[in-house]
Amino acid sequence: QVQLVESGGGLVQPGGSLRLSCAASGSAFSVNDMGWYRQAPGKERELVATITSGGSTNYADSVKGRFTISRDNAKNTVYLQMNSLKPEDTAVYYCNALVSSHSSRYPQVYWGQGTQVTVSS
Repeated sequence: QVQLVESGGGLVQPGGSLRLSCAASGSAFSVNDMGWYRQAPGKERELVATITSGGSTNYADSVKGRFTISRDNAKNTVYLQMNSLKPEDTAVYYCNALVSSHSSRYPQVYWGQGTQVTVSS
């Protein structure tokens, strides 16, 4: 009933910037918390950043000062601005959202399909 559509991934040089976006679409739903995760080959999926419906944010220590999460509630969209990118930021990035709808008694977590970010010269 709800889908998350991502865009903005790609190849970027070290020190460069990239902005990811992820929009929730569907009907009869409301979005609560949203966030970004990433997973490198052979590694566990890790939290990058989260943002509440009220705009409160949290970041992983590895990205503090370099990444910024934001959202546009009117568009049900979450963004991740990535600056000063490093090769170790290379991973598949996934957005997620906590969604309330009439199809379920409890809120459900939805995931995007993932988008590849590669930081290389």
